This record gives sequence, structure tokens and C-alpha cells, in this order.
Amino acid sequence: MGCHVTESTSISRVLRHPAANAESLESIALLLGAAFFAVGGVVSFVAFWGHDLPISGPGSLGEYVGLGGAVTALIAFVLGRVLIARHRHPAVLHDESPGFDVPGARLHWFDVAALAIAHAVIALLGWIALADVLEQSFIGAVVFPFAGAILAGVAFALTAYVTFLSSVHLTPMLLSLVLAAFLVVGALAAMLSAGDPQWWKENLSALGMSDAASALAFNITLIVAGALVTIIARYATASLPTTTPEELRGRTILRVGLVLIGIFLACVGIFPVNEFLLVHNTVATGMAVIFAAIVIGLRWLVPTMPRVFVLLGYAYVGVIVLLGIFFAVGYYNLTAVELVAGVLIFSWIIVFLRNTGTMRPAPAPAPHEADMRTGPDAAASDPVAVSS
Repeated sequence: MGCHVTESTSISRVLRHPAANAESLESIALLLGAAFFAVGGVVSFVAFWGHDLPISGPGSLGEYVGLGGAVTALIAFVLGRVLIARHRHPAVLHDESPGFDVPGARLHWFDVAALAIAHAVIALLGWIALADVLEQSFIGAVVFPFAGAILAGVAFALTAYVTFLSSVHLTPMLLSLVLAAFLVVGALAAMLSAGDPQWWKENLSALGMSDAASALAFNITLIVAGALVTIIARYATASLPTTTPEELRGRTILRVGLVLIGIFLACVGIFPVNEFLLVHNTVATGMAVIFAAIVIGLRWLVPTMPRVFVLLGYAYVGVIVLLGIFFAVGYYNLTAVELVAGVLIFSWIIVFLRNTGTMRPAPAPAPHEADMRTGPDAAASDPVAVSS
């Protein structure tokens, strides 16, 4: 057998049909990563020329890689969604990676923007956090220009590769992980960079009250997280089976409730408590009330929802009520109540998305399958055969 490059693995075929199958998408991700490595490495070497770099802090390699990684993530995610929209074959879309192919759950431009920002923030804070850890491991060390350019290029390549694959293989399960990671890194960044180390003595919203970077990080986290929740609301409810008018009405009510939670969450970030006290408290309270109403009514809104998940929601609401009692008697402060309640609400939303992702109605059998039926069962189901 002679050595030759098969058509399915050739670069030219991959470039002509970038989304023909999973192998093509993987190859495109590698090529994109290689491009970011080459371009990012050259640009970084020019930027670093003539001076050594600290590992973390202002003007450091970590800061540079974090900002560059955020830009890389934005570009790679948008490129992935554009590629899927223009080139992906319908058979691949349904068979290899279902994604957001449920009617009523199509990603709009603002959804793509929110998801791209979420990936960019994760990349930004992730690389900066890694640099801080390495700084503590190599105290006093500096990075030479050539080595720094190589490391930056590798970081950009890895960011582009992972973000692109996340974009083209976006599924409910992956979306839930993106939401969880985004909330964790955004909240921790706001807490760690807070100008007032005693912010927790007031309430969680105190993180968004100042003009510092921590307030901006906190408010942007809430706004983008609200947009992500609305995406989850549309997709998760669109995948619910509806065979009766009652089930359709229940799905609509559930979708509206979840969308309102996302809108109210974004409004918490849009209207800081120190400037819009009444609006801020109204949307924050309304979010909790709507969540409790959804959990209590879920059994009737979606009768097919697994009973274990329904009971889990009841337990969550019970814990939140108990936290409210602890706050009323002075045992917990407001920050503790808000933090635990927020974790419970978002974990419920994430698990809800994962549960609904397994509740898709089974596809109808293909016509040729019905024609292939033979034997006594086929005769019994055929009125002509029976009458003869």
C-alpha cells in the first residue's frame, strides 16, 4: 500500500468543508490555535522587546495574557458560531452534536454576544489567576522577552482552541458549565478586588456600589449572567414535550418566569443599590419570589418533570426560607443569606437545564420503518389485511 493523504484528512478538504464532521471541526480548531500562536507570539515578542516581565501584577505577563486571551476568546467564539451558521450540514447538526437545534431556541446575535463575553471573562480572569499562583511559586522571578512571547502564544493558542470547540459544540450541558464557571470567576474577581475589605458586613450588592474595578466586574457579571439565564430559559423550555394545550400553557408560563428571573438579575447589575435603592431591591426580591413560585408550581406546569428534581426544588425553597428566618433573628447577616440563596437558585437553574435536556420527545419513526413491518403484528395492525 502506498502512502497518501486521504481526502477526509487533507487540509484542503477541511478548509472547503470546515463543518462536514467532527474531525473537520477539530482540524479547524487546531489550525485556528496555530494561527493565534504564530500571530500572538510575533506580536508579543515585539511588545516585550527590550525588557523583562514580572509574572503577575501591573505590566506583567499575566496581565498581558489575560487581556489578550479575552480578545482571543471573543474572536474564536464568534468565528465558531459564524462557521456553524454558514457551513454545517444538517445531518451533522442533528447526529453528532445536537446543539441548539430545538425550534424556539435559536441563538440570536445578542445571545452570541453574551456567550462570547462570558468566555472572554473566563479567559481573562483564569489566566490572571494562574499568573498570581505562579508568582507565589516563583517569588522574585522575571520572564525574558523570547520566553514570554512563546508562553503568550501558547496561551492564546490554547484559548482559541478551547473556545472555538466550545462554540461549535455548544449544548445545554456545556452551557450550564459556562454559566457556572462565569458566575464563579466573576464573583470571586469582584470579591478579591473589592476596595473595602469589610464589604461583606453590609450585603452582597455592596460589591457593585463603588466606582472601582470590582464594582464594574460585579455588575457586568450580573448583567451577562442574566442574559445567559434568558438563553437557558428559551432552550430548556423549548425542549419540553408538549402534547396537550395544558402542557403548552404550562411551558409558556415556565418560560416567562425564567426569562423574568434573567431580566431581574441583569437589572440588579444595571441599577446599583447605592443609586437606585427602590428599583434594586424590587428586582432582587422579585427574582426570589418568581423562583419560589416556579419551584412550587413546577409539578403542575411540567407534569413530566422527574419527581426527584421537583423535591429538590422544594428543599431549596425551604432552605431559603430558613435563611430568611435566621436573618430576621440576627443569626445571619444579609450577605450570607444572599450568597447562599444565590448559589441555590443558580444551581437549581443549571440542574433544570440538564434535566430538560434529557426530556426531548422521541422522533417519529421513518416511513420506511413502518413499511418494513412483517409478520402477525403487521397483519393485525392493517385493517385491509384483517378484513381479507
